[in-house]
Amino acid sequence: MTKTVLVTGGAGYVGSHCCKAFSEAGWNVVVYDSLARGWREFVCWGDLVEGDLLDSDALDRVFDRYKPDAVAHFAALAYVGESVEKPGMYYENNTLGTVRLLDAMAKAGCGKIIFSSTCATYGVPQKVPMTEDLPQNPINPYGMSKLFVEKVLDDYDVAHGIKSVKLRYFNAAGADPDGQVGERHEPETHLIPLCIEGVLNDSFTLTINGTDFDTRDGTCVRDYIHVMDLASAHLKALDYLDAGGASDAFNLGTGTGTTVLEIVEAVERVSGKAVPRQDGPRRPGDPPALVASAEKAERILGWKPVQSDVDSVIRSAWNWHLKEVERKKA
Repeated sequence: MTKTVLVTGGAGYVGSHCCKAFSEAGWNVVVYDSLARGWREFVCWGDLVEGDLLDSDALDRVFDRYKPDAVAHFAALAYVGESVEKPGMYYENNTLGTVRLLDAMAKAGCGKIIFSSTCATYGVPQKVPMTEDLPQNPINPYGMSKLFVEKVLDDYDVAHGIKSVKLRYFNAAGADPDGQVGERHEPETHLIPLCIEGVLNDSFTLTINGTDFDTRDGTCVRDYIHVMDLASAHLKALDYLDAGGASDAFNLGTGTGTTVLEIVEAVERVSGKAVPRQDGPRRPGDPPALVASAEKAERILGWKPVQSDVDSVIRSAWNWHLKEVERKKA
């Protein structure tokens, strides 16, 4: 019998790619999304139910109608700068919205959830590569709103037996190699799409935020992971919970750091064109390096990234953005 997964935020970047992976693995997919920051055309697998996380009645209706066996929870606001300016919006949407979702799950007897968390829950790491046992000290409301959810999930496990896997992403990047979905944000703040914007748009110049970090070329080091590798981790997490796994948390990264300048050079290599750029000041609170240890995910979930080498990531993103240019012309 086919099992059903309810995907909140399934019209967004990572959520839509995971919907593809779930569907191709035989899960029946139902997307629950307000479309405030998602894209209707990204819902290519399963039904779309438009609704807000804060709407308890709408959540109850979707659980009653579809009776999902598990939830994959991506719906969240995710701009660090915006969270500093509007913390209440982040705590309401990300944290309180998840409480509403968990209440609906408890009421419906749905006992499994995969949570899209973030390395931002660690703040400035005490060591690199980062393991799951590091202290979690977020330095912005976005990271704190996600950490609060992790704590809430633990409490709902005790109170209601809802098992959770918290997946702490590092830098999601790239696009579906088949070109069905890709990375689209408004506004766009992620490095790879901004580099590509510089190649495709004569009027755009990339600003490199900080060139004096204690790294090999002075720019920030980050761990870029292909979004389809992220999707495979979510699928393995679903299988893990489906087999009776206990609540747990996992870092998702490659264990390899890439500097901002190395990303710029990779975009130039793949596109064959220069990325116009200028140096700018550091962003407040930017750690010099964020790199994951994904050993635990490999050991327990049996997961390893297989398409996250930098050129593969960039190539998939480049092809998607070229397709977007054609879409806008049409």
